[in-house]
Amino acid sequence: MEDGALTDRMCIVTRQVKDEGELIRFVLSPAGAVVPDVARRLPGRGVWVSAQAGAVAEAVRKRLFNRGFGAEAKIDGDLAGQVADLLRRQALGLCSLARKAGEAVTGFMKVEDALKRGSVQVLLHAAEASDDGKRKLDRLAGPETTVLNLFSGPELDLAFGRANVIHAALTKGGLAGKLLEQARKLQAYGR
Repeated sequence: MEDGALTDRMCIVTRQVKDEGELIRFVLSPAGAVVPDVARRLPGRGVWVSAQAGAVAEAVRKRLFNRGFGAEAKIDGDLAGQVADLLRRQALGLCSLARKAGEAVTGFMKVEDALKRGSVQVLLHAAEASDDGKRKLDRLAGPETTVLNLFSGPELDLAFGRANVIHAALTKGGLAGKLLEQARKLQAYGR
């Protein structure tokens, strides 16, 4: 298989075969607890659930992890909530990487300049951004720019390593594409 290629897996809830990108992988810890593996890197046999909060909650409610793993599987806390938090952290981590790679700018003026140059692939607004500021920047966004309103200001502050991040932009490149993929998954998850 080529590196990074996804394969088809079956959801333990719907029994539908889907691409791995549409599913969340879970593994059992050594203590027998169900652990979400959103990055698909943890060792061990995995079971797959559709990337939707309702599907994860149904798998817990119907005890489908026990059947999937063929063993008693312990659920610690709100598993659907844990997955949502991990997906969110993963997306914010990509913002942080983009900043470190020089592929991101923050602040109204810098974002505005980047939009005027046409180099922006992802435009981020904090949840508490003013409608006026969003409207002004959205007007400059071209058809190839995706606008995301998924995160709060404090979340963006942490991701970009500075205070009061209300608007940010990722330039065209690999990290922006990965962020868009992760954002779609987070939106589809719906929590």
